[in-house]
Amino acid sequence: MQTQNLGFLLTDIIRLMRREYTKSNLEMTPMQARALVYVARSEGIRQVALAEMLDIQPITLARLIDQLAEDNLVERRPDPTDRRAYGLYLTDQACPLLEKIDEEVKRVQEKALQGLTEEQASAMLNALLIVHTNLSTDLPNID
Repeated sequence: MQTQNLGFLLTDIIRLMRREYTKSNLEMTPMQARALVYVARSEGIRQVALAEMLDIQPITLARLIDQLAEDNLVERRPDPTDRRAYGLYLTDQACPLLEKIDEEVKRVQEKALQGLTEEQASAMLNALLIVHTNLSTDLPNID
């Protein structure tokens, strides 16, 4: 593969994976699922940091969080260090949904990696982690 094609290939793979995710019956968008996963990884995260991680505008995230809060999956709590800010936290109702999201991620990943040996899949994932690290040095730290 030529380096100049990497971005196009990754974008196409992401599009295809999103299409596959929408076949699930999670009754939420892939973006809502991603937001829940990021909140689970870093409870108390501020909306501004989450918007940056998801690469969406803060107002778009606010609407997304409003919907997740209305569905009783996340809640906003005052930040103990900044009275103007709020952190995002999962509710107990989100935990079973996170398990379903994890199952769906595994299903799509298994489909995506069909035909690769375990060593090939591991090498590819390790290479992508390096690419991710190279490009995310100035973003908030969320795994």
